[in-house]
Amino acid sequence: MVDLDHTLIRTDLLVETAFGFLGRQPLQALNLLIWLSRGKATLKRRLAEAAEITPADLPYDTAVLDRIAKARAVGAEVYLASASDERLVKAIADHLQFDGWFASDGVINLSAEAKAKRLVEAFGVGGFDYIGDSRADLPVWAQARSAITAGPSRATAARLAAVKSQVEHLPAPEGRPLWRSWMKLIRPHQWAKNALVGLPLLTAHAFTAGAALNTLLAFVAFSLCASSVYIINDLVDVQADRAHPSKRQRPFASGEVEVLRGAVVAPLLLAAAAVTGSLVSWKFLAVLALYYLATSAYTFVLKRKMMIDVVTLAGLYTVRVIGGAVAIGVPMSEWLLSFSMFIFLSLALIKRHSEMAVRLDAGMPDPSNRNYRSSDLPVLLALAAAAGYSAVILGALYLSSPAVNTVYHHPKVLWLTLPLVLYWVSRAIMLSHRRDMHDDPIVFALTDRISLATAVLVGVIGVVAL
Repeated sequence: MVDLDHTLIRTDLLVETAFGFLGRQPLQALNLLIWLSRGKATLKRRLAEAAEITPADLPYDTAVLDRIAKARAVGAEVYLASASDERLVKAIADHLQFDGWFASDGVINLSAEAKAKRLVEAFGVGGFDYIGDSRADLPVWAQARSAITAGPSRATAARLAAVKSQVEHLPAPEGRPLWRSWMKLIRPHQWAKNALVGLPLLTAHAFTAGAALNTLLAFVAFSLCASSVYIINDLVDVQADRAHPSKRQRPFASGEVEVLRGAVVAPLLLAAAAVTGSLVSWKFLAVLALYYLATSAYTFVLKRKMMIDVVTLAGLYTVRVIGGAVAIGVPMSEWLLSFSMFIFLSLALIKRHSEMAVRLDAGMPDPSNRNYRSSDLPVLLALAAAAGYSAVILGALYLSSPAVNTVYHHPKVLWLTLPLVLYWVSRAIMLSHRRDMHDDPIVFALTDRISLATAVLVGVIGVVAL
């Protein structure tokens, strides 16, 4: 007899299907409370009806699978017994060819004493072996012939030892250290994108200690806020991530981090971001709140809307620049704002092209959580080129305007930056076309040697023009 959640699979289907439901239908969040008020079994049934679970993609515990194979080798029948809804349990049992299954039926939540009673009715006291993991399994272990555990807590293991004199403990799953899984979850490497808050500091030539400190605080606030959203994004996208060749290794999708723990850490990171933002100014905190609301809208709704998603991404990049301007108290240049929107739209289109190219090369179907098709790839690159070149044209118009003379003493030197930007945009597009763009373009730009060299040249030209 094998338990399902956190035993056979390294996740909790109730929590996972709840976040999946919120991701697909965020405006129906109140229904979760209504269903829960009618009983946990009802909640599980409604979520199972709306769930999009593929049994083959679930993160199975290899030690449990090996123990099942060992039991089958000696002729034992193997059953799946879970508190999850029968619709999901049956699909998983059929996939792994269990001899039978027991599950919640929409009326009775088959957990703890209810599960123990059902199994005793079917097999009698001591008529089955049981593999479980949690405190809820203690009543079942008490009625089982032998107790087998899969990753129990210390408290659960201690209480089980008081019930059973002999317990078989299966080895813990191998994988990354937990701290590395959390680092992968909060994505500190993506914080590089928040360096955009420093653009106003550079373009306004506001090189003071106070401005530098506020820019640093703004960077930290945006980074904490972004990590909070990354966690929420992974929570609602966990099922889609498992069908992706690389995203399936993300901590929630692979089962390395419990989804419920992520749901706790996300608001803590957001609170830390708010506290840090308040140290800058209330105006900056308002920009940070706008950024969080926009990223949340993107996570739950907008990323599924064709073209709206990339325009939103471009806007989110630009909000970082606006936040940097507000943090140091300088007016946002209309020229910088216009340039930012077009250059970031180009990068957002490159990002989407790179993601779709991975699916095409892997022979995967079009994504269920993105409104794009593999046939859109040439169009995405064409639009990226148009947006990127438009940004360069805006740069040329700025250098031709009287506004440049108020900031630079030798503005004509800045014309040398335009071919550099044109080269970099064109190169990024070509790399994406060749499948060599493996990361967010902003992160790529901050780690690629040629991109960094180009940025240094632009910086040197800017200093000469002062």
